[in-house]
Amino acid sequence: MRVRALFVLLAVPALAAATALPAVAADPSVAPGGNFDLSVWQLQEPVGSPGKPTTIPSSRLQGPNGFQDSYFYTDTRDGAMTFWAPEKGVTTPNSNYARSELREMNRDGSAANWSLSGSHKLSATLRVVSVTSNVCVGQVHLGTGGSSTKPLLELYYRASGDIVLGTENSPDGGQTPHTVGHVSLGKTWTYTIGISGGNTIDLTVNGSTTHYGIPSSFKAYKQYFKAGSYNQSSSDSTTKGARVAFYGLKITHG
Repeated sequence: MRVRALFVLLAVPALAAATALPAVAADPSVAPGGNFDLSVWQLQEPVGSPGKPTTIPSSRLQGPNGFQDSYFYTDTRDGAMTFWAPEKGVTTPNSNYARSELREMNRDGSAANWSLSGSHKLSATLRVVSVTSNVCVGQVHLGTGGSSTKPLLELYYRASGDIVLGTENSPDGGQTPHTVGHVSLGKTWTYTIGISGGNTIDLTVNGSTTHYGIPSSFKAYKQYFKAGSYNQSSSDSTTKGARVAFYGLKITHG
């Protein structure tokens, strides 16, 4: 089994749905790359030119003096790796929403692109600091294998506190929502998004696991993980948006 990105060491009590802000064994004075293994991630930010958001390669993210700015930074109070996506920002050609989000890469710098067979997990400890309406905090996205630019699934946190899994109906689109938990804004929670057996999504939120079948129409596609703040609302505001703090982030392939 290969572990692709490591958790920051945490002191998080029980990780219940309504824990207090955790004490983190992380250095709040360094960039996120000083506390997290970012060797298997690339960052996309809500700035750049229209249709071409700025991306920051793994080589620039790594280490205590790695990249950080107002959209991706270490919270100086607790060491959290923090993502800020305003409602007004540069988007990809296939989205109306801005994001500050990590995209899975291989350690050699190439884009991760794995098959559904085997076992694949993305695990996180996080809290949503603020959100206008809805924010995606984790994805499995389609890679090569066809023309679709859709995700296989997206995990959302809504302003109401509901945690919702959106499973794509087919590579052509259409998404089915599943409410999988509830956590008050600002409270810490955990998720693990898993793919197993080539045909099953295994989602664990705060220790509770649910399973969903993967339609056969996705079999031809490779996949990759994403995590961060992918805001799901847009306006002309640069002060409204979604801010998400991560205290742990881990990818495992087996």
